[in-house]
Amino acid sequence: MTARGVRPLPTKLKVVRGTLRKGRANAHEPALPVEIPRCPAHLSAEAKREWKRISRDLADYGLLTRIDRAALALYCEAWGRWVEAEKALRTYGVMIKAPSGFPMQSPYLAIANKAMEQIRALLTEFGMSPSSRTRVHAAAVVDEDNPLERLLRRKGEGA
Repeated sequence: MTARGVRPLPTKLKVVRGTLRKGRANAHEPALPVEIPRCPAHLSAEAKREWKRISRDLADYGLLTRIDRAALALYCEAWGRWVEAEKALRTYGVMIKAPSGFPMQSPYLAIANKAMEQIRALLTEFGMSPSSRTRVHAAAVVDEDNPLERLLRRKGEGA
């Protein structure tokens, strides 16, 4: 996959920083209500700590919604796996002795590196991360069975 250049910042983060330029904002960016989703019970202890740590910050910036639960759970579990692997690397080192007696790379290094890749990837998948959300173009859903919505839609079309 080729890089698309610098990833855009979420509109809400631009507002917080005071760098939003109206002409460059995604007019169709989804505006979902800010909500901290329920932490899944199956997460590891370290993942739950990360959930608690990061979810409040994300919500305070308006960057977390209920539908972000799965993406946040995956991120937190990858984070927990990375922390565990890093602790093991500090305990056993980057190089260990193989059963044959020769030095070899610790399997924890591969686990740590894979977890880091997963963390990075999870931030952009499906437009569910704050920075990739600016690329999502959502159109308003109109309930055609609702007479008020039909009337408002006709009025907006100049009828």
